[in-house]
Amino acid sequence: MPTYSYACKECGEAFDAVQSFSDDPLTVCPNCGGPLRKLFNSVGVVFKGSGFYRTDSRSSKADTTAKTEPKSASSDTAAKVEKATNSAGS
Repeated sequence: MPTYSYACKECGEAFDAVQSFSDDPLTVCPNCGGPLRKLFNSVGVVFKGSGFYRTDSRSSKADTTAKTEPKSASSDTAAKVEKATNSAGS
């Protein structure tokens, strides 16, 4: 079960509470009865190993094909027309 951090808006009392995901958040300070607010902290996640960077997931072959520009439709069509013209003229 996760641990949630709370702080009282009136007295400043800060504490942690172990609660289920389905439990409702706490709203009343156990110290003074004032309203609580949930505190959010940074998550301690460390990414180790390969595969976490954009360049790690691509092979060198994929990098070279991605960098080349694809043929434009007009130049491809022109090549087909030229080939057909040469074939018909022979």
